[in-house]
Amino acid sequence: MNVEQMLRMIAGVVVMASVALGSLVDPRWYWFTAFVGLNLFQSAFTNWCPMMTILRKAGVKG
Repeated sequence: MNVEQMLRMIAGVVVMASVALGSLVDPRWYWFTAFVGLNLFQSAFTNWCPMMTILRKAGVKG
């Protein structure tokens, strides 16, 4: 699995988890969902995402 595939997988899991937590535990978890969405939005323009940096340092293939 390369960095982009791993990034999409992590983003999807985080979004699903935060939506579940927002509906089952506390609606403030939706702010985390918004943060992930905003981060994905800015990475479309800047081609930089903090998670990609972390994954590359962890040894995931580019």
